[in-house]
Amino acid sequence: MKSLNKVAEITLLFWLMKIVATTLGETFGDYLSMTLNYGYFTGLVITFFLFVLFLGIQLALKKYIPVFYWMVIIATTTLGTEISDFIDRSLHLGYTMGSLLLFFGLAVTLILWKRKYKSLAVFPIELMQKEIFYWIAILFSNSLGTAFGDYLVDVIGLSYIYAAIVTASVILIVVALHYLSKINHVLLFWIAFVFTRPFGATFGDFLTKTTKQGGLDLGTLSASLLSVLIISSLVVIEYFGMKRAVK
Repeated sequence: MKSLNKVAEITLLFWLMKIVATTLGETFGDYLSMTLNYGYFTGLVITFFLFVLFLGIQLALKKYIPVFYWMVIIATTTLGTEISDFIDRSLHLGYTMGSLLLFFGLAVTLILWKRKYKSLAVFPIELMQKEIFYWIAILFSNSLGTAFGDYLVDVIGLSYIYAAIVTASVILIVVALHYLSKINHVLLFWIAFVFTRPFGATFGDFLTKTTKQGGLDLGTLSASLLSVLIISSLVVIEYFGMKRAVK
């Protein structure tokens, strides 16, 4: 019997959900480590457990089911927040070194993926081994995006809103290149995937940080609940869109 696709198709709705998921990952990660004061190591352990749990469910499924797929995406964004903060604040390596280390991890993952399957196409994905490469690359991408977003704010000194504008500009350039150039679309996908993470992360910081810090001071819990509500609505829209497509 032919295997069924396990991952989301790359559409406009996908990118909207990705951005909201990254915002939720940032705010919920900060909620665990800072608001609840668990610290970065404990936050890392908790989010790693959630990632393994949701990934195990996703890998056990026989076809793409939106709610479980996006739970893993959210888990990678939350874990990515904790990994980036742990590298910077617990290991004291800084966001510059953290970004370089995570970029190296992503590059190695993609090289190994390409060597084994001769392609880095992200849709469809039917084989479990390929799906594991897919999720490792996504985890590195979201961790790298988090570190780079913090690099823009903490190292370069941009405000949260300006950092969001910078990353949004990169995303728009990638979109233009997708439609107007012959640059490999898979390469453009991974560039966009990385940069949607700092965009979501800086927007999450903009929602949660105090007005003195240039934010809206909504708090990590309120911002997380708002993001949950939005992405839940988008998952419902995707689900019913899939049902209509089948008919």
